[in-house]
This record gives sequence, structure tokens and C-alpha cells, in this order.
Amino acid sequence: MKRAQAQGWRSRAAFKLEEIQRRDHLIKPGMIIVDLGAAPGGWSQYAAGVMAGRGLLLALDILPMAPLAGVEFLQGDFTDAEVLARLRERLAERRVDLVLSDMAPNITGEDDVDQARTMRLAEQAMEFACPLLTARGTLLVKVFQGAGFAEFLQVLRRDFETVVTRKPGASRARSRELYLLAQRPKSGVV
Repeated sequence: MKRAQAQGWRSRAAFKLEEIQRRDHLIKPGMIIVDLGAAPGGWSQYAAGVMAGRGLLLALDILPMAPLAGVEFLQGDFTDAEVLARLRERLAERRVDLVLSDMAPNITGEDDVDQARTMRLAEQAMEFACPLLTARGTLLVKVFQGAGFAEFLQVLRRDFETVVTRKPGASRARSRELYLLAQRPKSGVV
């Protein structure tokens, strides 16, 4: 966190997205991007910098988030109908190019419970993204290897043309944290 703060980032998560961006070039100026579970804003901050004021970046979280230049923030649970309606209103019938999800639940310390809750968040991110993504759209979602991971990966491979895993160097080596990069939803998914 000290390195992130020294470089002006809100969180060290920005380094993870930066590394994935260098490899996969996901973020481009002019895109429409939704960042789920955005607070404190590290991913939104990084993406807004890449977008350079061109495009639309909507950040959602149940927690408050301090304002960021180039980012529109909606506070609330993205699975809530009212919050989803506000998001759709802001999109004004436009499709989304990229959905980012670096969400993780509050940890209970019970591995089975934490893993199940983490995988449910990943599933909810996919369920949210599929109807909103463009034909060439992308979902980048955090998961942890463990129960439910293989099944979720199978669902992504069924519903997207390309699915790859990413383990950024900024992730702790001992962590089971991975990112799944799913691109181009298959027809019939949306």
C-alpha cells in the first residue's frame, strides 16, 4: 500500500490492472466501462487515466467512494433493481465494452464460506455483464482457486469465445487469487 500511495494510487489493486492492461490492452479511450465493487477506486482511477477523458466510466459499490476525475460513481448493490435501473438510465441504451470486477466479500475466516461467497460474487458479475456487453465486450473478474472455481470457468468458456487466466505479479505469490478474462460473449448469451 505504501508504494501505491507514494505513486498516487488509491490502492495497490491498480498495479494488478496495470499489469493486465500492459499484456491485454483491455482499456481504450472512448470505451464504456463499468467497474463493479470499485471502492476505494484503484481500478477506476487507473482506467480513467488510460481513457484520458474519452468515454464513460461508471463505478459501482455498496461502500462510498471519494470522487475521481473521469469517473461517475453510483453507490449501491449492483444486484439491486433500483441501482441497476439507475445504471441503465445512465447508459441510455448503450452497450458496455468492458466490465471490471475486483470484488471480494468481507472475509469471515471460514475458508468454505469465504470461497462460496467469492464465487457467488464472480457469478453475479457475469450475470450482470452478459446482457450489457457489446458483441466484442470483455469481462475481467477476480476469483480464488478452490471450490466452485472449475465450474465457474466452464460456464465462462461456454458463454464467451475466449477465456484466459491472469495472475498479476502484484498479487501475492501465496494467494489463490486469479483473474479470469472472458471476451466476446457468444450469441444467445445476451
